[in-house]
Amino acid sequence: MPLSGVCRAAIALVVLLTPLPAWAAVLPTTCAPTIEVSDVQVTRVEKNGVLVLVDGRAIHLEGLLLPQGAKDHAPAFLAEQAVSTLSDLSRGRTVSLAVNIPKEDRYGRLRAQVEFPQDNDEPWLQIAMLRRGLARVDIAPDRRECAEALYAAEAEARKNKNGIWTQSAYAIRTPDQLAGTTGTFQIVEGKVLTANMKNGRAYLDFGADWRSDFTATISPDDMPIFRDAGVDPRNYAGKIVRVRGFVDQMNGPEIELSSPDMVEVIVGP
Repeated sequence: MPLSGVCRAAIALVVLLTPLPAWAAVLPTTCAPTIEVSDVQVTRVEKNGVLVLVDGRAIHLEGLLLPQGAKDHAPAFLAEQAVSTLSDLSRGRTVSLAVNIPKEDRYGRLRAQVEFPQDNDEPWLQIAMLRRGLARVDIAPDRRECAEALYAAEAEARKNKNGIWTQSAYAIRTPDQLAGTTGTFQIVEGKVLTANMKNGRAYLDFGADWRSDFTATISPDDMPIFRDAGVDPRNYAGKIVRVRGFVDQMNGPEIELSSPDMVEVIVGP
């Protein structure tokens, strides 16, 4: 049911006035990459959430996925609010960019953790967006920095029902709640009944029938990332986990996991 203008204004007010958790005021320098660019001004924010610097360089906010409105099967106003808030937080301000290898995405944009060196209250743009409930964590397999801090900020916003976490489209789903979600980014929580390897690919089955039930898979190309992290996917069997990613439809619904950071162990034997 469409939300009234009053409801939208109320939600926006809650997002802006929600107090900061204590940990959000501390930039975790132990996890952040090296500062690549210091003290440069943001001139504008594009509709896709890309920051544009005074020198013309474009910045991708590493580790974040902003709400996409209709693409998420969700109200458009949340996507608009996310970009508006991002602009309010960053436009005209001086930032420093913490960048790791690979430094650029396929569009030539710098992939950065964005810091406000002159702000002691909210020094980290990614955390500021997550705590307002205006983004979800999306860790790339080749840039895994600060996953723990980002997940903590997301969890705090979800607990407080900030931003997107008031909407059913963004709720954590059980494995049997994935009908109609193909092509959308979802967070799914459930018990891994079996975890097996076949032809170098890992299969985490959340139901008794792999032909129709939800499965999380790990491709042979991504298995070295799990091995390097000391993770054997077969050890997920019997654990309650939370996985995230874009839902595909193979036999049943499926999410392909490209790094261990896409799996949160909630309860395990």
